[in-house]
Amino acid sequence: MSVRRITDAQRRARLGARHLLAPAARCDDAGAIADAVLALHATDPPTVHLSAWARMATPEPSAVEQRLADKTLVRHHAMRRTLWVAGVPTMALMHEAATRKIAANECRLLVRMLTDSGIDAPERWIADATAEVLALLRAEGPLNSRAIGKRLPRLNTGLRAGSGTKWEVAQSAHTRLLTLLGFEAVVTRTTPVGGWHTSEFAWLPTADWLGRELAGPPFAESAAELAGAWLRRFGPATAEDLQWWMGWTKTLTRDALAAAGAEPVELSEGPGWLAPDDHDFADPGPWVALLPTLDPTTMGWKHRRWYLPETAARDAFDRAGNASPTVWADGRVVGTWAQRADGQIRIHWFEEVPARRRHEITTRAEEVAGWIGETRFRVRFPSPLHKTLLTD
Repeated sequence: MSVRRITDAQRRARLGARHLLAPAARCDDAGAIADAVLALHATDPPTVHLSAWARMATPEPSAVEQRLADKTLVRHHAMRRTLWVAGVPTMALMHEAATRKIAANECRLLVRMLTDSGIDAPERWIADATAEVLALLRAEGPLNSRAIGKRLPRLNTGLRAGSGTKWEVAQSAHTRLLTLLGFEAVVTRTTPVGGWHTSEFAWLPTADWLGRELAGPPFAESAAELAGAWLRRFGPATAEDLQWWMGWTKTLTRDALAAAGAEPVELSEGPGWLAPDDHDFADPGPWVALLPTLDPTTMGWKHRRWYLPETAARDAFDRAGNASPTVWADGRVVGTWAQRADGQIRIHWFEEVPARRRHEITTRAEEVAGWIGETRFRVRFPSPLHKTLLTD
């Protein structure tokens, strides 16, 4: 039996429909939007909201926070040590399939920092400090990191790592502990301290906030379920795409694809995989979008030639591989954009765009400026070109 071939154009059509970017596909439920892309990137706080608004028929500023408040969505670190916002069941899979390994590394790092700082019995220190933090949060929470440090001065001491090297860093003990407890899903970020574009959050014990532990099936089962869910949203794709997205080894990726029942297909870049129930799709028609930095669509694959012109890659991403804000037309990146100090949305085009599509994009840019209003924010990982858009 011959292997089915799926063209780049077919992949782009799937993207517009499944990622809710085509007008007919948009919806106003932030929970459904997060599920459509599996999870929203949250490392740069404005991204969560801008990614959701880009997929809404009638953008609502409080849409994401409403779903976080009613526990439909939760913030948590997972793949590639990235902060995400996802539905609680999905995040439980992500925790088992990715975060637990990262948490173990974080624990070893904290033990080393405590040892380097002259603290005896570091494991006991972590256990005692964890008990103090949880007791405080249950009595007075939610509290942000600064408030926790003030109420637990014993933990508000400096730690060092890499002493005597160029990688030496200093951080307060309670901040480092909160990082570990967050990775372990012992505590979780609740509401932001400030506006929707801020990066400081108040903490509570995860079980108290969600009403349940953030735990899923064993690793292999969670990995298979997550691989299948990813393929239904980002597939067809290569094994390398999934491996990169999850931060897995080749062996783990191969096993997860097999367990998910993935079917082989042929893509322009070589062998790929498709979810077993993914056979028919409807072309959503033409669409345009302005997506924020680190949007899950822009960051969805390792191999990007089918939607990102090779000549534009260096202008759309920084040197570490973080995506800047992007302009899309019919499943392809055609430009980048930036919010200037006066609130104006400035666009840089990567290629010639037909006049009608260009008009639709500039209209969309005006809508984005309206969503943002008087709020000003900075892109945390700007490409070199993004920086010039802010000043030229």
